Amino acid sequence: MLPPQRRWIREQPVSSVTSCVRRRLCIRRPSLWALLIILIVCIAIQTFVAYRTGHDKLKGLQHLTVSKQNLFTSLQNFLEGLNSGSLLAEKQDLKSLQKNRTSNLHHRKSPDDILSSQVDGNIHPDTGPKMEARTVFHGEMLLPEPENRPSLGLPRFFVSQSTRTSLSAETQRLINTPTPSSHLQAGTETTCQPKSHIVFLKTHKTASSTILNILYRYGESRNLTFALPVKKHMQLFYPNFFAEHFVEGFQSQSVKEFHIMCNHMRFRKSEVAKVMPEDTFYFSILRHPVAMMESLYTYYKSIAVFRKTFNLDNFLDNSLTNYMSAVSRNHYAHNTLAFDFGLNNNITSYADDLEERASMAIAAIKQDFHLILISEYFDESLILLKHALCWSLEDVVSFKLNSRSDRSRQPLLQSTAEKIKRWNALDWRIYLHFNNTFWYTVKSLIGEEQLKREVNTLRALQAKLANVCLKGGGAVDPSQLKDHKLKPYQSGKAIIQGYNLNPLTDIQTKHKCMRLITPELQYTKLLYNKQFPDLHD
Repeated sequence: MLPPQRRWIREQPVSSVTSCVRRRLCIRRPSLWALLIILIVCIAIQTFVAYRTGHDKLKGLQHLTVSKQNLFTSLQNFLEGLNSGSLLAEKQDLKSLQKNRTSNLHHRKSPDDILSSQVDGNIHPDTGPKMEARTVFHGEMLLPEPENRPSLGLPRFFVSQSTRTSLSAETQRLINTPTPSSHLQAGTETTCQPKSHIVFLKTHKTASSTILNILYRYGESRNLTFALPVKKHMQLFYPNFFAEHFVEGFQSQSVKEFHIMCNHMRFRKSEVAKVMPEDTFYFSILRHPVAMMESLYTYYKSIAVFRKTFNLDNFLDNSLTNYMSAVSRNHYAHNTLAFDFGLNNNITSYADDLEERASMAIAAIKQDFHLILISEYFDESLILLKHALCWSLEDVVSFKLNSRSDRSRQPLLQSTAEKIKRWNALDWRIYLHFNNTFWYTVKSLIGEEQLKREVNTLRALQAKLANVCLKGGGAVDPSQLKDHKLKPYQSGKAIIQGYNLNPLTDIQTKHKCMRLITPELQYTKLLYNKQFPDLHD
């Protein structure tokens, strides 16, 4: 019997399309390999930079993101160490990224819609308004769990282990994620133009009166126009949310262009943007919430929630029962930084969504502001501001204004500091984030060595001016002031110091010295009369 005949199945002819694809894959295989190699190199660089900045010290590298913007930032930091000559090319890449930042902020949900809850936090104090900046200059990112150096640029006393462990992994990641503003760029006097459209959110008890004086002097000397409060008010109707009609000359259109807005207000970007030009530079300043709370308690001792307490500890121990947000001026007692930024300050540390709300608050501030300064590093902040605005060193020279005498400062126990951090939990998390990114911005925009040189030059210049201008070389208590027209406003239990001028014969020098020491209220009135001479009380 013959075996069954084998059946042969003819292969289907290869179509012209399939053949074409195969040929192209073969032809392009080298280019595909090249792309793959480039991708691997980029990931390696990103990993290397993350290692260098200390992210490997966290509990496992949780996120490795190779986004376009992060990649350029990482490449810049990496190449700086290898070849300083390539810095200019990297900055050009960063400039192109800056132009892509979304500028339309008016359709974002109101911060009040984003943040609504009740309040209380977990944190520490501040032995004084100045701390050494050099403690954080190690070329590394600041970490939440330092082993051999201060955390977040603050003494260990201010950031206890209990505080660090109380922050969620998401908050710790957010705090240690460097996010310098894409609107900041390095430059010299020959490559940038001085900015004259400026909004400064003047926060409370953060050395903001000194910044205000700098802006006042800069604007007055150049005949710039200030967005001053209507009817000669000293504030832009704080604590109400800012509205366009709060500005003198806006509704009447008697002022065609405003250059600088810097008086106290509760921030609302959509309304501010109606008054200020589109290219306006927005910045503000923060202070450690513990030191800030001690200052607020002393300065605003007359408000209802403070007035009935014996001391700050007594207030903190009974804050949950005694604090009522609806009572006038009580916002000074709770997350005041968040309130000034237009956010909901009534958030408690016991809220289940505290970390999410803190992240949203930080994101809202980052979206609206190009630069955030830190009061504890005031001179360093002035140098950073100088570069951001493309100003000269002389433009940021200043004397401390609205500063208290040591006799009205209260030393705090560590236990008190912890209570403040718990009570002002939202402010604490905001401060942690921007304290960290402040130093990242300094490093990327200026560099450590240049910053130190410029800070030393600034301090020498201020010391020289103090010797020329100030009788006795420094501030004195209000009872010792010779010219009572230069007496600062006194509030609560605070003793706000002022200055006596040396006898000066040169008119120009005397005018410069006088402006340097003019208190906020007197200077505001002076500018108002100069800008609106036809308006009367």
